[in-house]
Amino acid sequence: MPTAAAARSGTALPFRLRPLEGGLGAEIEGIAVSAIDDATFPAVYDAFLAHQLLLFRDQDLPPGDQVAFARRFGQVQVHVMNQYHANAHPELYTLSNVGPDGKPNGKHPDRGTMAWHTDGSWQPRTTKATMLYAEVIPSRGGGTGFADMYSAFEAMPADEQRRLEAMRAVHNLDFSRNRRHGDEPMSDAQRKAAPPVEQPVVRVHPETGRKAVYLGDHAERIVGMGYEEGRSFIDQLNDRIVGLCRIYSHAWRPRDLMVWDNRCLLHKAGSYDLATEPRVIRRCTVLGDAAS
Repeated sequence: MPTAAAARSGTALPFRLRPLEGGLGAEIEGIAVSAIDDATFPAVYDAFLAHQLLLFRDQDLPPGDQVAFARRFGQVQVHVMNQYHANAHPELYTLSNVGPDGKPNGKHPDRGTMAWHTDGSWQPRTTKATMLYAEVIPSRGGGTGFADMYSAFEAMPADEQRRLEAMRAVHNLDFSRNRRHGDEPMSDAQRKAAPPVEQPVVRVHPETGRKAVYLGDHAERIVGMGYEEGRSFIDQLNDRIVGLCRIYSHAWRPRDLMVWDNRCLLHKAGSYDLATEPRVIRRCTVLGDAAS
């Protein structure tokens, strides 16, 4: 499948695009991430915008190379939750249930990842892209689901679209952390560094111009609604949008790299046996613009 960059240049690309099951996302075949140079990256980025989700299989990607690839997409975030900085690269957020003895410890590293959410919606400058690299994968479970918020918005009646376009929600990392992982709350310094922010419930993608529902588990309340009414509204709408949209469920393999667009996708992690199955995933997130 040709990309816009290929069409502009009139040249063949050094990789192939294979749509993923269900039509959401595409696998990039025939190229190593380490071989993506300045001449090739525009076609990769075009595919990222067109398909929202890119899969690269069987990649050798040391931590420093993952950060370097993320920088091609933009400024890389250093996450406020610094307890997840597990190596020499603070840009990487490591999700692992492996203890110091090298064995599964039975603890989920972040239960908030098991609810539908979009990374970085809790900050004024929202995130453009997330990339996950699979180091160790359980034999069963532990996949990741992706939900297309373009199609969720487009499936709604026009009057509901207009109503949601007029709404704003407050997104709050401290709220979602306590709700899902309250046994390990944020520190005072972390809360101070990540105060609640308002976001539109429907955002216009800054590059494609398409509209997407922008909600997920970090959304705490609706501006102008009572707290309990807003909580009920958000929970019901979060359930509704994932029922309306296209979904892709990814079964990880070791050395998979996934890159997706946080501006138009929700995602969540699946469960697995924490006591017997190791799972180690490295996350890197790229900053974008304020939502509009």
